[in-house]
Amino acid sequence: MDFSLTPEQREFKQSVLAFAERELGGDMRAREKEGAFFWDGWRKCASFGIQGLPVPREYGGLGEDIVTCMLAMQALGKGCRDSGLLFALGSHMWTCEIPILAFGNEEQKRTYLPRLVAGEIVGGHAMTEPEAGSDAYSLRTTAVADGDHYVLNGAKTFISNAPIADLLLVFATTNPKKGWAGITGFLVPANTPGLSVSKPLDKLGLKTSPTGEVVLEECRVPASAMLGKIGQGSAIFAAEMEWERSCLFACHLGAMERQLATCVRYAKDRKQFGKPIGSFQAIAHKIADMKVRIELGELMLHKVAWLKAQGQRSSMESAIAKLFVSESYVTSSLDAIQIHGGYGYMTEFEVERDLRDAVGGKLYSGTSEIQRNIIASLLGL
Repeated sequence: MDFSLTPEQREFKQSVLAFAERELGGDMRAREKEGAFFWDGWRKCASFGIQGLPVPREYGGLGEDIVTCMLAMQALGKGCRDSGLLFALGSHMWTCEIPILAFGNEEQKRTYLPRLVAGEIVGGHAMTEPEAGSDAYSLRTTAVADGDHYVLNGAKTFISNAPIADLLLVFATTNPKKGWAGITGFLVPANTPGLSVSKPLDKLGLKTSPTGEVVLEECRVPASAMLGKIGQGSAIFAAEMEWERSCLFACHLGAMERQLATCVRYAKDRKQFGKPIGSFQAIAHKIADMKVRIELGELMLHKVAWLKAQGQRSSMESAIAKLFVSESYVTSSLDAIQIHGGYGYMTEFEVERDLRDAVGGKLYSGTSEIQRNIIASLLGL
C-alpha cells in the first residue's frame, strides 16, 4: 500500500489551494448572515474544473482518479472558508454526478454530465424523508408505473442544494414489500410538474449551502428517467456514499489544517502572564492533539481512496474515515475556541464558525451512530 503522491498530484493539489485562496474569499461573514449562496465562487470553480474532477474527458470533465479528487477537496477545505459552497459542490459531485457516471446509460450521461461539469446546472439527490432519516431504506415516497411513465408521490426533507437544484436524483420505492430491494432512483429535473421545493431551511451551520424540502405530488416522469435498474436504488446510494465519505470529508480535513495554522499563530502571538500562551502545556497539548487528528484522518482517507482506486469496496474503511474525521473536526473546533478564549467565541474572529459547520458532519452522510453500526455489522455483530 503506497500512499506517496506523484509530482503531478502534488502540483495539482497546490494549484487548487492557490486557486481557493485567491478566488474563493470575499466577505464570508456577510454571505453567512444573509444565507447567500456563493454563485460567483461556484462559477469560478466550474471554470477551474472542480465540478468536473471525477468525470471523464469525453463528458467535459478532467477524468481524475479518486485519490486526486480527494487531494483537491482537501486543498479546497484548507483554502476556502465558505464551507457551504464546498458542501454544495460535494452534493453536486458525489451524489449526482457519480451516480449518473456509475449507473446511467449513455443518453443520461450525455444529457446531464457535460452541463453538470460546466456548472450550468446544479445537481443534488433526494433520499431523506421526515420518517426516514437514519433508516434510509424505509422510504414512503412511491413510484408507481403508469404505461411508459412513473408517478412519484412523497415528501423529502433536509435535501442539500434543493432550493438551487436543476436536477435531483430522487429515491422512491417501486415495491414497498421488498424494503431496501424495492428502492429505485429517478433523475428528475426541478421544473417537472408536480415537484415543488421549499425556501432554504435555517441551519446552525453551513448557512451558505441551501437546504430545503422537496414535495412530489403526482409527479410524472418518463421511464427513461430511471437511473440504473428497477430496485437498484440501494446499490446506487451505497456506491455514492463511499465517494462522499472520502472526498466530502477531505474538505473537513483541509479545514482542520487551516484551523491548526490559525491556532499555532495565535498561540505564538497571544501573551498571558508575560509569555506566549503556546508555552503553556495546556495550550500546547491541545494543538498537538489537533495535529494528531489531522495525520490520522489523512491516513484513513488515503486508505479509502487507495482501495477504491484499486477497484475494491471500502465499506468498512469509509465508515471509519467518516466517523473519525467528522468527530475530530468537532473536537478540534472546540479546542480552537478554547485556545482563543473569549475571542474564539466572538463571530468577528471567525473561529466559532468552524464549530457550527463541523457539527453537521456527525449527522449527514450517515450519523456517527450509523457509522458505528456499519462497522459493528461488518465485524459480524
